[in-house]
Amino acid sequence: MSRHTVEARKGAGYMVESGGKFKVINTRGHQVVDFWAVSSEDTSEYMSMVHTRSTITKLVPRVGDIMYSNFRQPIARFVEDTSPGVHDTVVAPCDPPRYVLLGVEGFHDSCANNFLTAAKEFNLPFSQAPDSFNLFMNIPWTDDGELSFQPTVSQPGDHVVFEVLKPLVMIVSSCPQDILPINSGQPVEFAVEVMD
Repeated sequence: MSRHTVEARKGAGYMVESGGKFKVINTRGHQVVDFWAVSSEDTSEYMSMVHTRSTITKLVPRVGDIMYSNFRQPIARFVEDTSPGVHDTVVAPCDPPRYVLLGVEGFHDSCANNFLTAAKEFNLPFSQAPDSFNLFMNIPWTDDGELSFQPTVSQPGDHVVFEVLKPLVMIVSSCPQDILPINSGQPVEFAVEVMD
């Protein structure tokens, strides 16, 4: 088992073989972690939120659920969650145009940039970040379908674990959002553990 710290506002990627496990630890409790998985055997295959939702018929995966790829193939299994289970599969990863819409002038770190930086390190041929599984992100919805951005309800040390069903590059990002309240206004570091 190897343990790593992902710095605030930054991202990282990790190779995990089939049968391994990948653990994401919300060290301080209030950090959203954008999460992707890309097949290392066929880099055109990646974990897809829209395909996962339509296959498991849930808006938010739970322990025991399978995460599916854009080819509708099992790619990972959600095996452990010590948090309240509040995660998001609807909101796109933040990117430079998103921050322009929020009134930011000039460069701002983003989850999309963090994904592309990590993908480049593994020679993954992406020009745009796929949709992410937004761990610990609290996006409640009303009966009318309206969404809101709320602080995470995760507690310090809460973690999730995924079992890898094929060789994958797991990419994670410490969400740098500091305008909306999802990270309580202060992005921080988190930890991952890779278990063979």
